[in-house]
Parts: sequence; C-alpha cells; structure tokens
Amino acid sequence: MRSSNSIKNAIVAMVMNLFTIVIGFIAQKIFIDVLGTEYLGINGLFTNVLSMLGIIELGLGSAIIYHLYKPIAEKDTEKIKSLMLFYKIGYRVIALLVTIIGLLIIPFIGFIVGEVTITESIVYIYILFLIDIVASYLLSYKRSILYANQQTYIVNIIHIVYLIFMNVVQLLALIITKNYILYLWIKIISRIFENVIITLVANKMYPYIKDNRVKQLDKKIKKSIFTKVKGLLYHKVGTFIVLGTDNIIISAFLGVTTVGLYSNYNLIIQALSNLFSQVFNSITASVGNLLVENDKKKSYNIYKNILFFNSWIFAFASSGLLCILEPFVKIWIGSEFLLPFGVLVVLVINFYMQGMRKTSNTFKEAAGIFYEDRYVPLCESGINIIASIILVKIFGLMGVFIGTIISTFVLFFYSYPKFVYKPLFGRTYNQYLKDYIPGIIVSIISVSISYVITSNIHIDSMFLQIITNLIIVCIVPNIIHVILFYKTSQFKYYSKLLKNIIKNKK
Repeated sequence: MRSSNSIKNAIVAMVMNLFTIVIGFIAQKIFIDVLGTEYLGINGLFTNVLSMLGIIELGLGSAIIYHLYKPIAEKDTEKIKSLMLFYKIGYRVIALLVTIIGLLIIPFIGFIVGEVTITESIVYIYILFLIDIVASYLLSYKRSILYANQQTYIVNIIHIVYLIFMNVVQLLALIITKNYILYLWIKIISRIFENVIITLVANKMYPYIKDNRVKQLDKKIKKSIFTKVKGLLYHKVGTFIVLGTDNIIISAFLGVTTVGLYSNYNLIIQALSNLFSQVFNSITASVGNLLVENDKKKSYNIYKNILFFNSWIFAFASSGLLCILEPFVKIWIGSEFLLPFGVLVVLVINFYMQGMRKTSNTFKEAAGIFYEDRYVPLCESGINIIASIILVKIFGLMGVFIGTIISTFVLFFYSYPKFVYKPLFGRTYNQYLKDYIPGIIVSIISVSISYVITSNIHIDSMFLQIITNLIIVCIVPNIIHVILFYKTSQFKYYSKLLKNIIKNKK
C-alpha cells in the first residue's frame, strides 16, 4: 500500500510539474517581452524578501503533519480533529503576525530595492506581495490531512489547475493591458480560490474534520509540537538565509538587473528541482508510516534504495542543465540573457548538492527530527551569508553561489550522519560515507563525460543542437549508472519494481 501510494503521488507530481515547467517558461518569456528585465528583477527580489516572513510559520505545518501519522494509522478521528483545530488557530495567528511584520518592513523598501525606473509605486507592489503571502496561510491548513494520508497527488492536481488558470489569465491581462498591478491581483485571487477548493475537497473526503465538537489537544502532544516548532524555527531561519538571500545579496552588490538575468536561470533550475522534489515530497508520508514500525534494518534498506535513486536522478538532471541550459536560453529569450559559463558550472554544482539533501531530509522530516539538530542551520546560514558576501566581491555573481556550496558541507559531513544515520538506522559515520561517496563519484563522471561529448558537437541550428544534446544526456549518464551499478541490491530492487509495475499493467 505504501509503495502504491508513493508511486501514485510521484507520477502525478511529476506530470503536473512538467505542465508547470512549460507554463513557467511561456509566462517568463511573455513577462520579459511585455514588461522587461527590471520588473522581472523586482518580482524575484520581493519573492525573496517575503519568503523571509515564512520564518514566522515556524514549521508548524511540518510538526502537525508528523503528529498526524500515528492517529491516522490508528484511525483515531478525535485526535485528528484536535490536531486540525490547533493547526487552524495557529495559522490564523501566523497570518496576523506576517501582516504586522510585513507592514513594519515598508519604510525599508526603498533601501532594499535601490534605484528603479518603473512608474508604479514600489510600496504598493510590495503590499500586493504581502497580501498574497498572507492569503496563502488562510484556509490552507486542511491540505495537511491529505499530505499525512499519502494523498499528495490530490493537492498537486488542484495546484496545477490553479497554475494553469492563473497564468493564462495573467498573461492575457499582460498582453492586453500591460498592467503589472492587475497581474499581481490576479495571482492573489487565484491563490484564494485554490485554498477554498482544497478545503472543500478535504471536507468532503474527511467530513469529521468539520465537526465543531472537538476535544482540547492533549498537553503532552502540545508540548511535543512546541518542542518541534522551536527546532523548526532554527531550520526556517537557516533555510531562508541559505536559499532565500541570494537575490538580496545580488541586488545589493550587483544591481536589480543582474537579479533579473539570474532569475531566468533560476526559473529553469528551480523548475527541474521542483519536478524531482515532488517525488520526495510524495514519499514523505509513506516514510513516516514506515518509521512508525520502528524497524531500523528495514528503514535503512529503504533509505539506501531512495538514496540510490536520488543520486542517479540528480546526476542525470545535472548533466542536462550543464549541456542544455545555455542553448535553451538562447532559443528561449536570446543570447543577451546568457550568464558567464563559470556561473553556470557553479549553479549546477549547487543544484546537485541541494538535490542530494533530499533523501536525508525526507527521513528527517518523516521522523520529526527538528529539535535535535536545531543549531546546525544557524551554523550553515552563518557560513553561507559571510562566505557569499566575501566571495561576491572577489568572483562577482559566481561567488554568491560558491558561498552556498561551502555552507552545505555542514549538513553532509556533520548533520546527516549524526542526526539521521545514527538514531534512525544505528549506523556509523564510515558507513554513511560508504553509502554516499560511490554515487557522488559516478555522478561527477557522468556529468563530465556528457559535457565533453556535447561541447565537441557543433550544429548551426540551435534547435537541433538542443535535441542532440538532450539525446546524449539521456543516454550517457544512464548507461554509465547501469554499467557500474547493475550488480547492486539497489539496482535489482528498482528492476524488480519496474517488472512488477509492467506485469500488473498487463
């Protein structure tokens, strides 16, 4: 049942995200053509600034979902109702705090943005971004019961419908009116509609969550939630600084136009990252269900299987980014939007390293390990922001992302072996290295060989160049992985799984 739910969630997530990627590229192209790079930079900058307010959420959602696994497995509807009510109240308080703190930032908006030539009020634009993030907290809490019940695919289907509707209406509005303010209002209204629909679906599937007769949440569970929320606060702060300050640093040192140029690359990289992240998000609830059994040997074997898939898929994706991103940008929006090749190399390394966090993060989140490693993200974020500021002065744009890469070593060499491997599987640091290193070495080989081959093939037609590079990227990394890993238990596991899927379809 767990495998079935995971596969269903993963397939729907990937299909939906492919639609999202296509829509995103079309939307970005039209946005640039109609409004220009400066508006694109402001869009990316305010998205980063407002993501900072996400820290206020404190990871309450993750803590609640973790506590839902057991009552769902035991069909304890009373405890589920109590948790959902607690979540509802918590999110309303968070929405209020986000509003207050967001308004307090207004006097500093001019300093953050710097000099711009757009005609609309920067403060008004910022307020619309603030309204959008506040709307994301209202009515959205009921999606947690779908996540915890291994029904992520339902949320994904609703989300893609929301994205299609929003982007179509936004782009029509841009083409007809060229009005950026209308563009932002459409996003806000669409967000509210999405949350309302998810709420209605959750109510229909689990009608007992509408029951007003709800018991107070047990004090022991409340204490556990608050403990995990305390730990998640550190993680939220760390995540924002590591992943959310790039545009702010780039804007401060290199200008908002550079933010716009980088945002084109970031759109592609994030689209690919989100595509594969959905696979890991889809299995989190299943892993949580697995860990409830408290079978370390079984959990470890599943971990190794997922890590094998994690390494392979991000080696393949990294090869694609390095070999295809530049010709794609040329044909998509033009050569004038290209960044130096060195920046691309560093972005691909950063993409791979962020991707290799997925397996450990999935198990860590499913196990509710938030408080134990609370100081790690602060250390990571401190290294990141100091290194990025120093290196941006030396290497320019490339230095910002080198700082991010350096900070990630804290997780790989300290946090994961200590807080995931040892408590969940009872394994040693040496075993951790043995599990990780082969995949990383093969990934480096795969990406390098793919790039050497594609860089020595030159075709006049940029479209045919992309197709040729894509074919090479689809063949080379996958053949290398098959040749080097076909005897491993992890490869045999996926071969058997694939055969069973084909057999069941027949």
